[in-house]
Amino acid sequence: MKPGPPARPGRGPKPGPAARRPAPAVQFVAAPAGDALERADDTVDHLLESGRRPGDVLVLTVGEPHPWQQHELSFGEARYWAQLTEGDDVFYADAALNRPAGREVVVLVVNDTSADRAGLAFQQALGRAGALLVVCGEAGLVGAPDAPESRPALA
Repeated sequence: MKPGPPARPGRGPKPGPAARRPAPAVQFVAAPAGDALERADDTVDHLLESGRRPGDVLVLTVGEPHPWQQHELSFGEARYWAQLTEGDDVFYADAALNRPAGREVVVLVVNDTSADRAGLAFQQALGRAGALLVVCGEAGLVGAPDAPESRPALA
């Protein structure tokens, strides 16, 4: 039997479609808009105490900026955004963030009662979260009316 033609270099099976990353788990921490920041801070503390690295956590606010974001911005825009790139600490930003930013865990602070803004922020936060999205606020505002309204933080 005669051997067939030699194999052409670079001709292997074609790759299939890229594997889709699994959707992050979503947890809700019920809180009125006025208490959402405090509940988010408690959630971040719990995440860090349970072994998450600070650089794994992104906190996004729907309403007023988090006080820590305001503090970090006082050192200038360049230093503030460098922290996002460095990825060594929890990063705080507005939910309408227009820069590429994602972390394993995203904490969405629904500290505004605008359902339109909260719903959009929720969808964007889903895309930024790798493994877990924690929503602190009213679940109904983000378009998740069936979400449990009183689940302990990260139970």
